[in-house]
Amino acid sequence: MPELCVGERRWAVPAGSNLLDALNEAGLNVPYSCRAGSCHACLVHCLAGQPLDALPEALALALDKHAQGWRLACQCRVVEDLRVALFDPQQDGVPAQVGALDWFGDVLRLRLRPERAMRYQAGQHVVLWNGALARPYSLASLPGEDDFLEFHIDCQRPGAFCDKARSLQPGDVLRLGELRGGALHYDPDWQERPLWLLAAGTGLAPLWGILREALRQGHRGEIRVLHVARGQAGHYLAEPLLKLPGVNVELVLVEQMDEALAGLRPSSRQTVALLCGAPGSVERFARRLFIAGVPRGQVFADVFVEHA
Repeated sequence: MPELCVGERRWAVPAGSNLLDALNEAGLNVPYSCRAGSCHACLVHCLAGQPLDALPEALALALDKHAQGWRLACQCRVVEDLRVALFDPQQDGVPAQVGALDWFGDVLRLRLRPERAMRYQAGQHVVLWNGALARPYSLASLPGEDDFLEFHIDCQRPGAFCDKARSLQPGDVLRLGELRGGALHYDPDWQERPLWLLAAGTGLAPLWGILREALRQGHRGEIRVLHVARGQAGHYLAEPLLKLPGVNVELVLVEQMDEALAGLRPSSRQTVALLCGAPGSVERFARRLFIAGVPRGQVFADVFVEHA
């Protein structure tokens, strides 16, 4: 059986063992959210030996990080002796101080000021470390304009990270882990095309950054925003959204969602749609857009993962 080594600890594991399971069964408490290679909370550094990547095309690790030996533990199997260093937020993460905390019902708007500038694009997301807890959150801030990193955290349901976030105070320090991009972005080539942004809950966070990026770049096509929330308080960005000139904003409650989606009729087959939220909502958005005639290649979606 291959041996797994972390620091001074060394133990044998069955060949083909999932790396995340092997580490956590040994009591090392590697965090994770999705077990699907999306959240990047389970990042580890392979110092010697090579794990078997289960789905290398889905890992979305930067090529340089992959070449340096970084892996997502949930997507690796142990097939030979392997020496691993766990991601240490104190050493490997970027310190970021809490600058502001604002509550909009159950949504926490968290603004962080990192110790050093981070290069990012609107729509990307980053792993936030609060002590030993790690979760991925989308960036709602606009690079080059906001001097902070903004996150929108839905704290309606109990959860280890959300519960701890409720006690954050200005001046507290979190750590920033892996920064990565998903499907959501703004392409300057879209400037003349209708741009639809459909969000459920805090799926609005990355679209808020992308919307402002589109306006900053002088988007000339129609811009439409549809935000679905559980209650009126859930439309936590209603005021700034409604103040944006030239943006058609529709605020919809969950029980009105089917009716609102039925009314989506694109004026052009050139329409580009960006979708974000929980899996069920994104699926409903995508199905309606397909029925309405928006080509699949013009629909970009990020689905929020639920803690496994």
